[in-house]
Amino acid sequence: MESKVVCIIQARMGSTRLPKKVLMPLCNKPMLEHLVNRLKCCEKLDEIVIATTTLEQDDKIVELAEKNNIKYYRGSENDVLKRYLESAYKVNADIVVRITADCPFIHPKLVDDVIEYFKSNSYDYVSPKSEYGLIRGLDTEVFSYEALKKADKLAKKEIFREHVTLYMYRNPENFKIGVFPIPIELKNYNIRLCVDQEEDFALINILYNRLYNGKDIINIYDVISLLEREPRLLNINKDVQQKSF
Repeated sequence: MESKVVCIIQARMGSTRLPKKVLMPLCNKPMLEHLVNRLKCCEKLDEIVIATTTLEQDDKIVELAEKNNIKYYRGSENDVLKRYLESAYKVNADIVVRITADCPFIHPKLVDDVIEYFKSNSYDYVSPKSEYGLIRGLDTEVFSYEALKKADKLAKKEIFREHVTLYMYRNPENFKIGVFPIPIELKNYNIRLCVDQEEDFALINILYNRLYNGKDIINIYDVISLLEREPRLLNINKDVQQKSF
C-alpha cells in the first residue's frame, strides 16, 4: 500500500515576537490562507492538516481551517512535538511534512521534491536545512511517522518538545538523517521570506502587493527576480535576528 503523505502546519495566535501573525492580512487574505493555497498546489501531498492549540484565541485558526475545507487538530500549546504526533495519528499519516505557518512563500515544487527524495531513500528525516544555504522561509522537513513516535518517546528536554524535529537532527545516532540537495537558484543567505517580526511582515506585504494577482499563487522565482532587481528591499528585514538552536 502506498504511504500516506500528510503536511502538518503548526499554527497558533500566541507568537511571542509577533502575536497573531499567522492571520495578518496579505492582499485581503490571511497569511495562513495563502500558505494553505500554496500547499494545495503540491502533487505529492495526500492531505493537509493544521495543528493548533486548545486555547480560545486559536478558535480563529479553526474557523480558517473549516472555511478552506482543511482538517485540523487542537493540542498542547507548548508540547508541539506531542501535538504533531497526535495530529499525524488522527489522520493515519505514514510520512509527515512539517511546515510552519509563518512561511507565506513556501515553494510547492520544493515540497514535492523533498518528499520524493525522502521516499526514494531510507532516511528517517530529510530537509534542505537553512544552514546549507536555502532561502529562509522555504524550509521543508519530511520524516516518517515512526521517527516522530521515536522522538516523542526519547525527547525529554523542553526545547525538544517545543521544536518538533530538533531532537531528530541533533541525535543522528538515533535517526538516519538526509540532506536534500538544494537547487542553486534557491540558495541565498540574504533573502529572508519567513515572518518572525514586524520587519519581516513589512517585506512580505510589499512583495504580495507587487506580485499577487488575486488568483494564482506567486511564483517563487518572480519573488527572487524582483529582489534581485531591487536589492534595497532586502534592507527592510536584514537586521532581524535568526533563531538558532
